[in-house]
Amino acid sequence: MHVAFFLLLGASLTRFLLRHPGEARTPWIIALSVTLALLYVLGPVLGPAAPRAARPAPRRLAWLGGVVAVWMVLVVLAPSFAWCAVPLFFTGLRTLPSRAALVLVGVLTAFVVAAQLQLAHGGFDPNLVLAPPAVAAVATAVFLYMQRQAARQRALIDDLIRTRRELAATERREGTLAERQRLSMEIHDTLAQGLSSQQMLLQAADRQWDADPETARRHVRTAESIAERNLAEARRFVHDLAPADLAEGGSLEEALRMLAARESAAFRVDGAPAGGLPDRVQSALLRIAQGALANVREHANARAAALTLTYLGDQVVLDIADDGTGFGPDDVPSASPGVRGHGLPAMRARVRQLGGTLTIESAPGEGTVLSAAIPLEPQS
Repeated sequence: MHVAFFLLLGASLTRFLLRHPGEARTPWIIALSVTLALLYVLGPVLGPAAPRAARPAPRRLAWLGGVVAVWMVLVVLAPSFAWCAVPLFFTGLRTLPSRAALVLVGVLTAFVVAAQLQLAHGGFDPNLVLAPPAVAAVATAVFLYMQRQAARQRALIDDLIRTRRELAATERREGTLAERQRLSMEIHDTLAQGLSSQQMLLQAADRQWDADPETARRHVRTAESIAERNLAEARRFVHDLAPADLAEGGSLEEALRMLAARESAAFRVDGAPAGGLPDRVQSALLRIAQGALANVREHANARAAALTLTYLGDQVVLDIADDGTGFGPDDVPSASPGVRGHGLPAMRARVRQLGGTLTIESAPGEGTVLSAAIPLEPQS
């Protein structure tokens, strides 16, 4: 629109100089044309127009009034300057509120019609009366449509930004809940189980301290060993590293072997891995073994337990078997807060996160076999 304004202003001035050379009003026409051009250039210097819902600044109103006044004087002196009104339509629509802008467009259009009739030298031509209002209507309609489209785009962008922020907040909340669940499983399978074992050992030592001091001391030493292990696990939690047994043993097999030795359980490995197991798989299997053996120790009243790690090429399977009391389908403990028995749901969650399955075979008086199978990605 700025380019169009200056082109129309230059064309109108050129037409006047060619059609009316040497007239007395020529210096005035040139001076007013230069003034109008300078005033129009000052528009961007005053800053962007205010939003349509806001009241325009007084200096912009004064600037627009000056531009329109100089243009009207030019049209009175030289009707050929009338077509500069088209860019002025958009200038008024961008600067004024809707009603005031429509009034201004109407006034400018009336000046254009009067100028066209004056150029016709008394002859009536319907096009001269109808064409300027039609052009003004089209220009106004195009501008208002563009404004509405821009407002819709701004509203859509605002909605997208708000939705993105809400989605990010939801993801943060879900991440926090998932991390809380992970930590609850980690604490249950390590620290909570260890503390429970320490409590049982210390209670047993207290009961046997007078009757069998050697056995009581052995219980205390075992509790001390479990406390040391729990301390190592707590430090690993702080640094969010692998389980302490994995960090010390360097492999899942060594970690399970040390765990089985502490729990007086048998351990066997069948097959060999095609490649190194992912850290997440090793950590999950070790946590499952810790939780399962803790359940055997506390609930099963078993005489023997065994760990079996089996590599089947496309998956790794960990079996934990005991000859304890077992349980029926209706006796599986729930994961209610504050109720012991959180271990089985935690094991299922760990295996599910890795795309595996957890199977439990048990019956009252026949022991229990827990099997965790985790698929492995094919080695390249």
